This record gives sequence, C-alpha cells and structure tokens, in this order.
Amino acid sequence: MKTPFFSEPHQPSQPPRLNQREISALDGIRINKFLASAGFGSRRSVEELILKGSVAVNGSFCRNLSKKIAPQDDVRVNGKQIRQAPLRYLLLHKPAGYVCTRSDRFAAKTIFDLLPSEASTLFHVGRLDKESEGLLLITNDGALSQQLLHPSRGIDKEYEVILDHPFTEKAAAALKKGTWIEGAVARVESVTQLGPCKIKLVLHQGLKRQIRVMLGQLGFDVKRLVRTRLGPLKLRQLGLGKYRELTTQELETLVKATATSPARVRVVPSKKKNVPLRFQRSPSSEKEKRKHPLLRASQKM
Repeated sequence: MKTPFFSEPHQPSQPPRLNQREISALDGIRINKFLASAGFGSRRSVEELILKGSVAVNGSFCRNLSKKIAPQDDVRVNGKQIRQAPLRYLLLHKPAGYVCTRSDRFAAKTIFDLLPSEASTLFHVGRLDKESEGLLLITNDGALSQQLLHPSRGIDKEYEVILDHPFTEKAAAALKKGTWIEGAVARVESVTQLGPCKIKLVLHQGLKRQIRVMLGQLGFDVKRLVRTRLGPLKLRQLGLGKYRELTTQELETLVKATATSPARVRVVPSKKKNVPLRFQRSPSSEKEKRKHPLLRASQKM
C-alpha cells in the first residue's frame, strides 16, 4: 500500500465566480486570446489557424493577429460559429499509468478517462509523464495557461520523490548547480530532505522528464514522483484519480500569482559574459562538457 504524501486538511470546493473581466474579458480582446479561451489550445496554436485563413470575423476572413473581438462580433472557425465557452478550472490528482493526452492509440489510459465527457474541450496545463502522479490543472483558459507555463513567470512546481537509495548533500548541491538536458541547463530551485530516501524539490522549469533525468545522472532511480503544488495550488487530500473545481479563492490567488511573479531569466556562467539561457549554446564535445562548471559537480558524484 502506498504511503500518503499529504497531511494538510482538504478545503471543500465551491464553484468559482471570479470576475471574468479580470481573466478573459470579451470586451475588446485580441482574437488569439478569444480563440484560446474558447478551447482551441494555446495562443500559438490558434495563431496558426488564423494565419491559415481558417478564421472569419463578421463574414470576412481574418489573418490579422492584432484583431480585437467585441461581444457582438460573429467569429467562425472553418465556417462554424464560435461562442465563448464558460471558463472552467479543474484540479486533477493524476494516478500513475495515465498519459497526458486527449487521445493516443498506443495508450491504454489517458487523463481524460478520469474526467466527465463535458471536459473534452478542456486541456491540461503542462504535463506529467506516464509513471508520475499528482496535481494537474485542466482548463479552457488559454491565456492563463500561457502565463503559468512561460518560463519568465517563474511559477513554482513542487514535487515529492521517493528514491531507490539514500539521498546525499552532494547530490542536493549538484541538483541546484544544474546539468545539461537536451541542450538546456536544468536545475532545481530548492531541495529538502524529508527522509533517507525521500526528498522535496521545487522547480521553475518544466523540461521533459527533468527530475527523472537529473536524478538518473546522479545514479538514483525514482521509485515514486508526485507533484504536490503548482504555484499557489495544492493537491492536499484530493483522492487519487479524483478531480474537483477550483474554489473562487484558489482561482483569484492563481491569477494574482501569474500577474505578480517576477520574470526570472536564467543565465549560464561564461568567461566572456552572461548569456541568457535560451541563447547559450550547449557543449558540443566531451572536452567542452568536462570544462563546463555546471557539469563538474555531477561528474564527481
């Protein structure tokens, strides 16, 4: 039987009644935000629809990404009229064995199997790999999703991890210094040891399988990984495989967090100058990798 990760009391849910103008006002908003809020995915994906000529406003095709949509405008995608769907925000406790996708012919189970049929127009904010568990936000608010996922917002993501053998202070230092993963420097913001083989990690990044890869490079096998927090949202005692609506207070706090989180641009140490991470070239040879300061700590482990 799995041991519980959480001990905080669960707060009863209530339907959110946040002022819609504060999140996704329809009074003169950009067309990409309108379509994202209607459930067409991220702003980037709806921009592709617009540029392909799939969107018409008041009977005319629109390829202008700056076009503002008013409440009385008639917006159609591929001829179908789009009405602003009520914004929904679900908190899901994802179990291991479920894939974060709407449909996958190779996956036996997806997270949408755990949700009601009316959630088919919603999407997940970020993802957890198949073996991982924990908090997932499911919504149709594309604008809020973009704010939560953008690296510059520095939104905390907290995880509790059980390892195959005891954790060490050297390993904690290496995680905080960072290492290369797929051409980017991956690091954790904080490490807290909860037991000999149990740790809590806080990240701002969201690289693919980041925690498993970083710990694997240090010789650890992850036995269990649970996301317990996304920004101000906490999993608390929500049952495994269960979901609930966000409360009004949770939604207000979440919107406020995305508006006030400071931009955090990571830099990579360099003898010439500090270059923003997204412009920093990753080491291309084994010789370069051995010289890089962020890799030396992990190589000594």
